Amino acid sequence: MHICFITSEFPTKGLNGGGIGSVVKFLGEKLVKKNIAVSVVGFYTINSEQLEKVNEINVYRLPKSTWKFARFYDHTKRLLKKIKEINTINTIDIVEGSELSFAFFPKKTSYKKVIRLHGGHHFFAIELNKKPAFWRSYQEKKSFKKADGFIAVSNYVGNQTKKYLNSSFNFTTIYNTVDTEQFKNTNEQKYQKNSLLFVGTICEKKGIRQLVQSIPIIKKKFPDIVLNIIGRDWKFPNGKSYIEYLKTYILDADKNNINIIGPVPHSEVSGYIAKTDICVYPSHMEAMPIAWLEGLAMGKKVVASKIGPGLELVKENETGLLIDPYSPEDISEKIIKVLANPKEAEIRGMNAREDILKRFNSESIINQNIEFYKSKI
Repeated sequence: MHICFITSEFPTKGLNGGGIGSVVKFLGEKLVKKNIAVSVVGFYTINSEQLEKVNEINVYRLPKSTWKFARFYDHTKRLLKKIKEINTINTIDIVEGSELSFAFFPKKTSYKKVIRLHGGHHFFAIELNKKPAFWRSYQEKKSFKKADGFIAVSNYVGNQTKKYLNSSFNFTTIYNTVDTEQFKNTNEQKYQKNSLLFVGTICEKKGIRQLVQSIPIIKKKFPDIVLNIIGRDWKFPNGKSYIEYLKTYILDADKNNINIIGPVPHSEVSGYIAKTDICVYPSHMEAMPIAWLEGLAMGKKVVASKIGPGLELVKENETGLLIDPYSPEDISEKIIKVLANPKEAEIRGMNAREDILKRFNSESIINQNIEFYKSKI
């Protein structure tokens, strides 16, 4: 069997490619160990095409289009050409991509086209009370009509996408998973008391602004509170930095309590989690967040959003506490509750680790993926 993934987020050496890139890398490495060939194709900010071998995964990095208009056409043309070239070397059985991947692919192909629903344009636009853009909406609907199979990373994202696209496609839910050997706590790892950690793209929909606004409230009870922020910067359409925007919400009195670390290699994330007291994930919406899985897998005290897929992942009061991500007051109240009741929070952390090992067991989830692929070939 040969699986080809389409993603432009596969981690570059020394950098974190993002949640989807981490999913593809981990899944790909596991598939390779089961004698399944894996290729990855995507577009990157490079001058010429690159081929990189990452743990037996062939990663084809193509230069982003320099066209001023119709970049989608240039990208699709070159993507199809590259897939054709790979297919002549080793026959491809499955090409897997995100929601918009197959809009301009032929309807009939020698390989099966699979969409993995990580949360597409309709999903995030409508869930965040925005109007879907016409052109992206058109591409997404067209892509879904070209696909041969659908995997949803949560029941919520699958059901809501069907609703928003007004479509009757059938999907199989296969949760994301993480390397529970890499993401685990040991007795040797010492954490900083009264420290918070946020991991994710630094942007509005991740709720980081409301988390920053909760710090002055938390400081009234825990003056030594520290918030560490890890993630890549997001840019507004005009090119301005979200981090610079976020800094306008950080009061002068709180500057020593908030550290914006920026992006770090994914291999270093577990070290930051190990050193923190509480992992805080105040996202306004997610599909099935990898960062949350990593914090829970390490048995950390977790405070996360009470959003659709969050309710599938975090068991309220059993493996973590859930918050209203739009309310700095509710965020601060739950964090203070965790800080004021450390023993109770530690029990939730232990429950979280056990729950991840049971419900998000990587071996089981990898096998679910393989069985799905086999069913489509």
